[in-house]
Amino acid sequence: MTDHTYDVVVIGAGPVGENLADRVIQGGLTAAIVERELVGGECSYWACMPTKALLRGTAALRAARQVPGVDVGGLDVAAVLRRRDSFASNWNDDGQVSWLDSAGIALYRGQGRIAGDRVVEVGGTMLTARHAVVVATGSSALVPDISGLRDVEPWTSREAAAASAVPGRLVIVGGGVVASEMATAYSSLGSTVTVLARDGVLHLAEPFVGERVVKSLEEAGVSVRIGAEVASVSRDGDGTVHVTQTDGEQLDADEILVAIGRTPNTQDIGVDLVGLKPGGWLTVDDTLRVVGDDGELIGDGWLYGAGDVNRRALLTHQGKYQARAVGDVIVARAKGEVVQDQRWGRHVATADERAVPQVVFTEPEVASVGLTAAAAEAAGLRTRVVDYDLAAVAGSALHAEGYQGHARMVVDEDRRVIVGFTLVGPDVAELIHAATIAVVGEVPLDRLWHAVPAFPTVSEVWLRLLEAYGR
Repeated sequence: MTDHTYDVVVIGAGPVGENLADRVIQGGLTAAIVERELVGGECSYWACMPTKALLRGTAALRAARQVPGVDVGGLDVAAVLRRRDSFASNWNDDGQVSWLDSAGIALYRGQGRIAGDRVVEVGGTMLTARHAVVVATGSSALVPDISGLRDVEPWTSREAAAASAVPGRLVIVGGGVVASEMATAYSSLGSTVTVLARDGVLHLAEPFVGERVVKSLEEAGVSVRIGAEVASVSRDGDGTVHVTQTDGEQLDADEILVAIGRTPNTQDIGVDLVGLKPGGWLTVDDTLRVVGDDGELIGDGWLYGAGDVNRRALLTHQGKYQARAVGDVIVARAKGEVVQDQRWGRHVATADERAVPQVVFTEPEVASVGLTAAAAEAAGLRTRVVDYDLAAVAGSALHAEGYQGHARMVVDEDRRVIVGFTLVGPDVAELIHAATIAVVGEVPLDRLWHAVPAFPTVSEVWLRLLEAYGR
């Protein structure tokens, strides 16, 4: 009889599940992973990798055109889509499956469901976990209950990332990261794009971020309608989508992309058997063990939730960060080792609280870490906000003709450390890790004076911000 017992069973083989299982293996335990779709998950095939491949051509073309003397043409749309396909491995997971095999991680394909304490059922096979079951099933695009919307088979982030052709007219509902990035990508690829952003564009970021991204989108020919809401949607026999707004105005498009948020993939994984609501976000403790509505651990703490499903930070890199912490704490508990569950301890995903870095690959790029000025104030911190014009940095002018951008540093005045940092401008993505280190390390401003930025680079903004703050 085949033994289907492992130390750890992971439901979901996306970046979180893969990294977590590998961490467990590296710690000397055994692991099995269950996946109903492609090994590698959302990021590999329908999010991070293909979308950034779509956006890279636009960014490269913009960068070249901003350097006088560089002679460039336009985008080859077919070539851009082929490159995108290659970064999505042509939606084939053979390479990822091979990696699992080389890492010693057992793979079971199918819908995984919790079937009892430490038991996961997949395709009629029962997998038993000696120590832990981890839910790492991620999230899916949220499609709202708008009249006729589901009937027209709208695009979500998946269809936008994997489209084989560029629609002539595209209506995007939403104003967040996906909406902003896809408006950038598809307008550059030739679509006539309209963005219906009820709550504004990137409204959770610093106010100047949305203002600059909207300006750039409009300069690229995108129609951005702040405050617009959709009342109903229909599609004609010829494929034309009719979008009626709440004010009665109608828009016609070839496709409609819905990008208003995410919903957890917990609908059909058996969480009801342990007293949880199917389709709900998982609540976790400091070491990411799942707790019930009463705040008590499920069972003796054998069930964990990592990545999007716990709603702490819906970002691939943060999910992988959680995976490392969870993998390590499962190993520690299995071996009877000390659990480092204090703040910034090895087994706690402390950065999820106030040190989450994020990049939005719009034009201009947006990079941020930590708290916005408003969030810091709401958290009760006594802060000082320091702003600086990135165009005034010597390295910026060298980087691109007519460089425009903005930097903001949010300082906790009581501790004299940075708690938030936001950049908007061409190619600022590569600058954010320095700020992340400053925030996570709680580096005193007096010590940061000794971190001398190289000249002439855009990183000189650090010196300018410190000068503006004063010593």
